[in-house]
Amino acid sequence: MTASPALPGDGQLRPSSLKSLFKIMLLGALGAALHGSAQAQTVQAWITTGDQTQLLARGADSRFHGGATAATIIEVDPRQRFQEMVGFGAAITDASAWLIQNKLNPQQRADLLNELFGRSPGANFSFTRLTIGASDFSRSHYSFDDMPPGQTDPTLQHFSIAPNRADVLPVTKAALAINPRLRVMASPWSAPGWMKSTDSLIQGTLKPEAFAPFAGYLSRYISAYEKEGVPIFALTLQNEPHFEPKDYPGMRVDPAKRAAFIGGYLGPLLAKDHPHTKILDWDHNWDEPWSPAEVLKDPVANKYVAGVAWHCYGGDVRVQSALHDRWPDKETYFTECSGGKWAPVWSDNLQHFARTLVIGATRGWARGVLLWNLALDENDGPYLGGCKECRGVVTIDSRDGKITRNEEYYALAHASRFVRQGARRIASTSGYDQLDTVAFRNADDGSLALLVVNSARAPRQFAVRIGQRSFDYTLPAASVATFTWK
Repeated sequence: MTASPALPGDGQLRPSSLKSLFKIMLLGALGAALHGSAQAQTVQAWITTGDQTQLLARGADSRFHGGATAATIIEVDPRQRFQEMVGFGAAITDASAWLIQNKLNPQQRADLLNELFGRSPGANFSFTRLTIGASDFSRSHYSFDDMPPGQTDPTLQHFSIAPNRADVLPVTKAALAINPRLRVMASPWSAPGWMKSTDSLIQGTLKPEAFAPFAGYLSRYISAYEKEGVPIFALTLQNEPHFEPKDYPGMRVDPAKRAAFIGGYLGPLLAKDHPHTKILDWDHNWDEPWSPAEVLKDPVANKYVAGVAWHCYGGDVRVQSALHDRWPDKETYFTECSGGKWAPVWSDNLQHFARTLVIGATRGWARGVLLWNLALDENDGPYLGGCKECRGVVTIDSRDGKITRNEEYYALAHASRFVRQGARRIASTSGYDQLDTVAFRNADDGSLALLVVNSARAPRQFAVRIGQRSFDYTLPAASVATFTWK
């Protein structure tokens, strides 16, 4: 007897229907497995505590689960993306380079540079700053075109970067060899004395007749460094242009003069000779945001200014966002801050640098965050004038080469080790229950990194929620943590 074909609803399935059902069941099982895998996903934690019992130490892992019941919830939303990151680091000043090159033996030098600029477990610094000529952290005061008093060199025949060949260039090139993606910016503390109203590196302002030679001087610097294999990613025309120190190089350049110089001289010259080098204005404190605003208002200068650079020594980090909101097409960088003996409490410094600079500056649109001296010695030098109590990110004992990693090192490394160049800042809630946060998504593998600072004097429990899943954690008092997951 031949079986009749099964009809819809008669309780039997054709082979094609069986195949479809199997496919549905397989997809459902796969979806459930993936869902379960996502729910159980491991989150790694790295912690530094104010009492220094944990220093960028691996903490207990956590795991994602459904829902969130904690009283404090940190929301992370990868769908909301903000600026692309250049990175974190510190300045290779003359003092830093001299110490690394002369007070460390070859093995010590290699170990330190690999730790600072190498990938995990290194700090993975990917951003640094050089001084164009001397700063207060130099062993002598010089420019790259010094002339005897009363003499000038408008054609720059005497220009030479020879003063950097013994230490700054070798250390920078070694850092680039370790991290070829390292971005190098540079800032002059003064134009050569003969270009200035004082005929000196100390104090004064740029003479109008020196606008063209000074633009040429900066362009020649970029060319000379590029010839040595050190591309200059960004340039400011003057460090702290509203400050004229009395005992080390400096130069006052008001916003009208900066706009005229950038719009009429430096901007067109770099657009022709070095189009890949960005011009950043200001390079000074948060307390005078009107000054870079005046430059950006100038229609000629504006088209050459890629962004604004900020320092920490006055004002509030929130002005970065305010200026960005007004000129959203301009980039933001944080380019200098130093710790020092004026603030002796290790725990307070750790929290300040992590909360205000690593978190506050990046939430304020900074694509890069730089601290001041990469390294100083046990006497906070060498220096010549200026700051006598500034601290390096690391301290090199000039007697035996011993390295001390200071609180600034840990604040930076909590970001630089886990947030790679090209990462995007993403949305996270912050500032509730003494917990400050910032989050990033790495471009190369899609991994996420969340920095959390607990400023409370007691442990804090919280949940981190992303979509419909979350993980729970308890951070020790006065601590910094980085959480990572894929």
